[in-house]
Amino acid sequence: MKKTLALLSFLLCSALLFSQKQITLEDCFVNFRFYPESGPDFQYLNDGVHYVETDGKGLHIHDVRDENLDSIVGLQLTPEVKKYDQFDFSEDETKLLLRTGTEHVYRHSVLASYFVYDLKTAQTTPVYESAKQQFAALSPDGEHVAFVADNDLYFKDIVTKKVVRITADGEKNKIINGLPDWVYEEEFSPVSGDGMVATKWSPDGSKIAFIRFDERNVPEFPLTWYQGGMYPRESSFKYPKVGEPNSVVSVHLYDVDAGNMIGRVMSLENDDYVPRINWTTDNQLIVTRLNRRQDTLELLIAMPNRLIYDDEDKTNWIPVRPLLRETDPAYVDIHDNLVFLKNAKQFLWTSEQSGYNHLYLYGMDGKLQRPLTTGDFEVTAFYGIDEPAGRFYYQTATPTPLDRQVWEGNLDGSAPRLLTAMSGTSDASFSPSFDYFSLTWSDANTPAVVTLRNRKSDVLRTFTNNERIRKEREEYGFASKEFFAFRPSPGGQELNGWMIKPFNFDSTKKYPVLFDNYGGPGSQTVQNQYDGYIGTWHQMLAQKGYIIVSVDNRGTGGRGRDFKKCTQLQLGKYETEDQIAAARYLGSLPYVDAGRIGIWGWSFGGYLSTSCILKGNDVFKMAMAVAPVVNWKWYDSAYTERFMHTMNDNAKGYEDNSPINFADRLRGDNYLICHGIADDNVHWQQTVEMINALIRANKQFETYYYPNRNHDINGQNARRHLFTKLTNFVLEKL
Repeated sequence: MKKTLALLSFLLCSALLFSQKQITLEDCFVNFRFYPESGPDFQYLNDGVHYVETDGKGLHIHDVRDENLDSIVGLQLTPEVKKYDQFDFSEDETKLLLRTGTEHVYRHSVLASYFVYDLKTAQTTPVYESAKQQFAALSPDGEHVAFVADNDLYFKDIVTKKVVRITADGEKNKIINGLPDWVYEEEFSPVSGDGMVATKWSPDGSKIAFIRFDERNVPEFPLTWYQGGMYPRESSFKYPKVGEPNSVVSVHLYDVDAGNMIGRVMSLENDDYVPRINWTTDNQLIVTRLNRRQDTLELLIAMPNRLIYDDEDKTNWIPVRPLLRETDPAYVDIHDNLVFLKNAKQFLWTSEQSGYNHLYLYGMDGKLQRPLTTGDFEVTAFYGIDEPAGRFYYQTATPTPLDRQVWEGNLDGSAPRLLTAMSGTSDASFSPSFDYFSLTWSDANTPAVVTLRNRKSDVLRTFTNNERIRKEREEYGFASKEFFAFRPSPGGQELNGWMIKPFNFDSTKKYPVLFDNYGGPGSQTVQNQYDGYIGTWHQMLAQKGYIIVSVDNRGTGGRGRDFKKCTQLQLGKYETEDQIAAARYLGSLPYVDAGRIGIWGWSFGGYLSTSCILKGNDVFKMAMAVAPVVNWKWYDSAYTERFMHTMNDNAKGYEDNSPINFADRLRGDNYLICHGIADDNVHWQQTVEMINALIRANKQFETYYYPNRNHDINGQNARRHLFTKLTNFVLEKL
């Protein structure tokens, strides 16, 4: 009788399963079937009412007031230039800077050929024909373009076509002028954008400030490339690991009109970082200095009118005066929320000084005038300031840390106005006049809706509501993502999580669980927004009978300074403890099979999954790690020392929180580790050393390597191949 009931139950479940359309790996990673449209990719023009899109026909100019208006400005380009992948206007909107022939160097930087197109004359001018460029930027007046080629900084007069070489000592793996080195590019780049900028024009276009990187003493890391030749190709690049020498950076100022170097900024120590250079609206250079421990940040104003000449080294030194100093017992975050007002008397800055990230108004004397936002919540983005109206615009992690809302604030400190009341995640892009903005909204179970709105937040136009994705979610029986919270221990901090249950969930059955996590400092995987990429793979696994879960451990973002920085000097300790506690909590639920709980992750998530399968070997049955860190001493200096200091300062912290030291705790053969051999970020060394430790401990495991692939493991079918293995491992081990 029991066998008959079991058979009937199985047949019923099978019928329900096959009545759904089945999601495939091709849907997830080849056709991106459920990946939502993001709306038009456009740039607003200066008048604040027109915006521009581009395609093969030219520039499409739209009017926010009339959706039927689409005027086309044809571009007379050669076939090579027609393939441009990026365009930027000069400030007077008479010229375009076009990028083509892009080749990736690292994750953010590229080699490319840049061209300047004059919209009045229809003339195209190559920026530099002797070599590809790694950076190019038009001067504010549109008369010059600065660029970097072969590690040296140049500028070109667009009218006369004359090229001026500013530096002459650039050399691979030795000196870089005007471009970030590897660790700056990886660790100090903005959250969004092309990367950290080390060359900036003054607002009046008369001067260029740039950072010089002397990386001669930085150790090199080798990469091997397997490309079908008789012997593999080898390359190397400068990569500073924990405690090793960083690049020695210096800031220089060049006078374009005079055609000479003004001088070098003083007060920078050899171990200092310079993660940002900025200009005030009245042409004062601002240098951000960060000490190597990253617990003290200073904004310094350069004073080139007070040059100090050094007879010994024949250098003009530019003295500085302090503008702002910020300290934190743990570390000070780098951000781009520094805005100097046109009145030349004030600036805006974000800080965690209250315990939460908030906006503040300072005078140019460095004195705080007033906080602009207050409360037990985080300001998560700053969109800009409308000075004539005395208003500014920003995003917050409200009404819960899982959500994002857009606000209009007032410089006089009066009450702000909420522009987006709906729950979920709202993100905005404002026109230069701030009269209009495009809003992208989604929640955990609704793909993005992109609308055009006015100052009142009235919807003027809907660019996309992803109706196709909505219908296909229904056709394929997508399960809803549900949020939950729990306390790992009585009196402990509550942790947030989400869960996807199988489509025909039966609370009387017991299901296997797969944790999907990242967990790194300031990150959030538990957020009320749509995920149409890895989230589709989650749905595929849910169709196969798995519960998918993610939990934001201590150290993640959206919940204030103390929650984020409590992991200081013990990176991975509390994160691992919280994931193990989450697995115990899930295992206590009546519909979870406590003997079949697995975890996977990538990068920091791979670190976390590896740590959990070892330290939580009585809770987690299996783990999959992609490109994991297994010993913090092998990762880069800027990231690791920010959270762990050096091994000399914190030997126990490194020892206790590196999974490689706990390889003997692995039970069974339910551990998979995957890595790209050409990963310039988390080196293949990490996985190789983990494998050595497992071999010494006589532990069985599985591994996949991806030749010539970097940290993303992409290209030539690699992503689908990887997730085929991950899927099969889940099916086999859980």
